[in-house]
Amino acid sequence: MKKFYRGMMYCIGLVILALGIILNTKTGLGVSPIISIPYSISKIWNINLGNATMCIYILCVAGQAALRGKEFRPFDLLQVPMSIVFSRIINIFNDIIVINCDNLIMNLLLLAAAIMLTGIGAYITVQMKIVPNAADGFTQALAERTKKGLGLAKNITDISSVIITVVIGLVCAGKIVGIGVGTLVAVIGVGRAIALTNMLFGKKMIALVD
Repeated sequence: MKKFYRGMMYCIGLVILALGIILNTKTGLGVSPIISIPYSISKIWNINLGNATMCIYILCVAGQAALRGKEFRPFDLLQVPMSIVFSRIINIFNDIIVINCDNLIMNLLLLAAAIMLTGIGAYITVQMKIVPNAADGFTQALAERTKKGLGLAKNITDISSVIITVVIGLVCAGKIVGIGVGTLVAVIGVGRAIALTNMLFGKKMIALVD
């Protein structure tokens, strides 16, 4: 029964994470670093956002293999089918959620909700310890390889994602695509949202599945 609860909570976490990521893209204030590269690719070349996300996540798995070398486990390859499923969930939310709002206050409130949902979803999926999100898996592999800690690895991954997104936009579209004040807020806010979720529900969640 514990395995059932763990699997159910993991699926719920994926859905919440995808919802938070998509709501962040709908604010018009800039997307979160985790989705900035596929978002810019989808906008510049008119590619399906879910498909672009899937491709970037598969590259993240390849990056893990390069960083871990012989320590890369066959189990880690399960991130590939997980990325396919996650990208389909992103497509569903991206298609059904349509928000056209020019009110700055409402967009800021939407951004706050998006960041909170992203933090909750990320926390749940990590705590269930099944298959990590490919981007989070890459961050963890980077931390292990550099021996600099997960927090610094996360900062490196986020900053690198933003830089790559800016370069793609400037070179291929002549402008920056997807990066804004909401991107900076997400960098800071998602971590705080994860910490808050842990403080409020961490013990109950772990007791439910462990």
